[in-house]
Amino acid sequence: MDTLQAILLGIVQGITEFLPVSSSGHLQIAKEILGVQLEENLTFDVALHAATVLSTIVVLRREIQKLLRGLFSRHFNDDQAYILKIIVSMIPIGIVGFLLKERIDALLNAPYILAVVGAMLLLTAALLAFAYYAKPRPKESISYRDAFLIGVAQACAAMPGLSRSGSTIATGLLLGNKKTAVAQFSFLMVLAPILGETLLEAAKGELTAGVAAGPLIAGFLASFVTGCLACRFMLEIVKRGRLIWFALYCALAGIVSIVSYLC
Repeated sequence: MDTLQAILLGIVQGITEFLPVSSSGHLQIAKEILGVQLEENLTFDVALHAATVLSTIVVLRREIQKLLRGLFSRHFNDDQAYILKIIVSMIPIGIVGFLLKERIDALLNAPYILAVVGAMLLLTAALLAFAYYAKPRPKESISYRDAFLIGVAQACAAMPGLSRSGSTIATGLLLGNKKTAVAQFSFLMVLAPILGETLLEAAKGELTAGVAAGPLIAGFLASFVTGCLACRFMLEIVKRGRLIWFALYCALAGIVSIVSYLC
């Protein structure tokens, strides 16, 4: 992999991690287009995910600082309750990661991966469209039940092509939660799983030096910068309720992906 390919993949990861269009699906499509084979080397993909985690922390630093201050209070408060809800939301993805990680990794190497990605992008489009047109009665805050169900949506999004942010935000909106609250919760709830997976892979010794330092750093920086921009952009888009455009995009991308596989 050269530096230009690394930058392009970093930009794809940084943008699509926050936009409801599936980062895993677009990375697979981008790798196919660029002719990059990274299935046996996790270092680069882990670096890209670490970059998007860092961009989330930077954009939502005030909210994270508030939660951390409230965490160490002697009395149970709203911040501690919020953190507990995030922990509840992590249960489904933890179960899926423990039971199905190897099967999902194998799926990424399957010859029909583009067809799978296309089908999941179409499902993402349906979820976003349904959330756009549904008008449930708004709630004051995200409940523990809603946190768990949003977590189930995140676990389902382990399938390549099914957008994590799209699934979690759409689920939260369908449950009647406020737009800004759902978007913020969606971005915060993924921090621990990604960090946990990164540390787990490092502990297993599966991170190798198959990618040169130059492309690795370039990809990381590209993912971080675009991730910061995409995170801010997505928070504003959700607030304005314009998810239908992403539904149309996912439908088009899904069709293109399936046609590319068939051809």
